[in-house]
Amino acid sequence: MSDSHTASRETTAWTISGYFMLVILIALVVLMAARVLGFAASNPAEDDVPAFLASIFLGPVGIVLIAKGFYMIQPNQAAAITMFGSYRGTDRSHGLRWVWPWMSKTRISVRANNVVSEKLKVNDLRGNPIEIACNVVWRVSDTAQALFDVDDYKAFVFVQIESAVRSIGSRYPYDDIEHQEVTLRSHHDQINAELRTELNARLVLAGITVDECGLTHLAYAPEIAGAMLRRQQAEAVISARKKLVEGAVSMVEMALNQLSEKGVVELDDERRAAMVSNLMVVLCGERDAQPVINAGTLYQ
Repeated sequence: MSDSHTASRETTAWTISGYFMLVILIALVVLMAARVLGFAASNPAEDDVPAFLASIFLGPVGIVLIAKGFYMIQPNQAAAITMFGSYRGTDRSHGLRWVWPWMSKTRISVRANNVVSEKLKVNDLRGNPIEIACNVVWRVSDTAQALFDVDDYKAFVFVQIESAVRSIGSRYPYDDIEHQEVTLRSHHDQINAELRTELNARLVLAGITVDECGLTHLAYAPEIAGAMLRRQQAEAVISARKKLVEGAVSMVEMALNQLSEKGVVELDDERRAAMVSNLMVVLCGERDAQPVINAGTLYQ
């Protein structure tokens, strides 16, 4: 926004209850009808005719002017009041309302809106193409900014959602198998909070507030989905093997320590190495171990 542009700010417009003005309108119609009937039933003098004609002319004009000032506001709706192109305030009081007939009324909804963005293809922090989409709940918080500071505030919201999603998607990697980085797939709360902050910063120009947002779709792009799936599977296998070996080493160490402490058997270095080898094969092997009975000794 340039320095020469002055942001609009919502103010409260002067309006009154339409029901009060409706009573005045009905009273004026009744008086007009009574005036006409009374004049017709009487034998007026010539001096009374000009006054009667004036009342007949001014009465309908007053009725039309009062009738033109009525407007209706639904719950969670507002009306921006303008006079000859000048903003005069916003009326948020729902029901039948009335304002001077030469003032224009522009209705605008302040209800919550729900938008699901289209799937966008973005390169993540590591340059991998991903597909990403989000859901955004937004509402108009400043009617003056929404109507007068942007040309079409709904189209503005859609464009800014796309820009914010692309910005967030490029800041973080899709996934991190070592869980040392903030990623799009694993840190939903942090990503959603940052996306909401980004959107509020972008939409403040249009008087829009984002109440809630979150990612609804996140996946690798089809051209690399197969390769990345194989990589994830390989990384998962490596991680599982690492945990398995760490557990097996711990169990072998515990077994050797307990055998030595309880004096079950005395093992030299060679027998200890053989036992370690056998235990590691049993604990880390993918197939069930087949026992082999050795009737001799280790050296025969």
